[in-house]
Parts: sequence; structure tokens; C-alpha cells
Amino acid sequence: MTTWLPLESNPDVLNKYLEKLGVSPLWNIVDIYGTDEELLAFVPQPLKSLIFLFPCSDAYEEFRAKEDAELKAKNIEHPKSLFYMRQYVHNACGTIALVHAVLNNPEIELTEGSVMKKYWDAAKDKTPEERGKLLGNDTGFTETHEVIANEGQTPAPDINEKVYHHFIAFVHHEGKLYELDGRKNFPIQHGETSPEKLLHDAIAVCKEYIARDPKEVRFTMLGLAPTQ
Repeated sequence: MTTWLPLESNPDVLNKYLEKLGVSPLWNIVDIYGTDEELLAFVPQPLKSLIFLFPCSDAYEEFRAKEDAELKAKNIEHPKSLFYMRQYVHNACGTIALVHAVLNNPEIELTEGSVMKKYWDAAKDKTPEERGKLLGNDTGFTETHEVIANEGQTPAPDINEKVYHHFIAFVHHEGKLYELDGRKNFPIQHGETSPEKLLHDAIAVCKEYIARDPKEVRFTMLGLAPTQ
């Protein structure tokens, strides 16, 4: 399996990445500083996606395996219009979270001929598995990711160093809240939501992640929101 350098959870770095990928500058990544109402009030609206970074602890891996088995047994179908992709590249979770956030919001314009637009045109009619493999073979994404991964405030770790944190995205689609995680076999639907409620409903799911790992403090929340 191919390995990329991990991305830093830094809005400045991620916004530079979105720009290089060809995403409209009318939208950018912002920090979400906490789950209190006072702090959530500072998040620009309408929020298009909440991106969550968390440690892949033993508690998380145990829950993921149990959740996967339960959902496989239910054989749930998801809308074909929901853009979901599997992860087949180590440390590509940051890129995949951004792709999930952007491509599930068609009002976010992509520059014609850009890396993201070319990927969208090639991937939109493919399966989640085909989309994931396509990303790993996309030289535009690979080269852009490498440049950005080296521009963080902290030195990029060795490419073979194990990374314990993982990015996922939450989006609103057809009245439902979806958790999109390329390491999972399918999207996870978390009930009803709306563009206005997306922030609070996604935060509620993040709190469940945090509660499963009470000894952990290494959680980060970011939002894809209108540029202020």
C-alpha cells in the first residue's frame, strides 16, 4: 500500500491545499475551538462539513469492528448521490476528509482543469472502492499533497513512522447526517439533520467519540465554512 506524509490539522495549511486543488476561495477551513455554545457561535455559517481528527486508540478500533459487523448485518443502502470513497493510501485520511467535505457540497465551485475538478469528473460515476484506488494513482493529488504536507508548522514525520490520528468528515445529505470515513466499509448515517443543524448534530457524534476515550485529549475539530 502506498504511503503519503500525514497532513497537519492547521487551517492555514489546509486552506492552501484547497486553493492548490482548485476549490473556490469563497470557502475555507476554520478551527472549531470547543463544544460549548459560546464557542460554537463563532463558527461561520452555513457550515458545509465538520472535519474531526481523533486518535486511533484500542477503544476506537474495538468500536469500529463492532459497528462494522452490526451494520453489515443490516445491509443498509445509502443514496448513490452521496460521494463516498474508500482509503487505500496510508496517511491519506486528511485528503479524503477534504474530498468528502467538498464533493458532497455541489455549490462549492471547482476551477475547471484543477486537480479536484479532474478527480471529480473521473470519480463521480465510480464505486467507493474505485474512487479510492483512483486517488492513489492520481499524480496531481499525490504531488500536491506532498508539497502541502511539508509546509506545516511542525516538521513532517518520516513517511514510515506510524501515525495514530485519523481524519473523518461529517456532511449533510438529503436530510441526513453522514459520517464519511475511508477506513470504514460504508458511510455511517447518524439520523436526521439540516444545513442549519449540521454543526450541533455533528458535534453530538464527536462527543460520543470523546466519551469512548475518556483518557484521551488529542481531539481536533475543523469546519468547512464561508470565507469571512
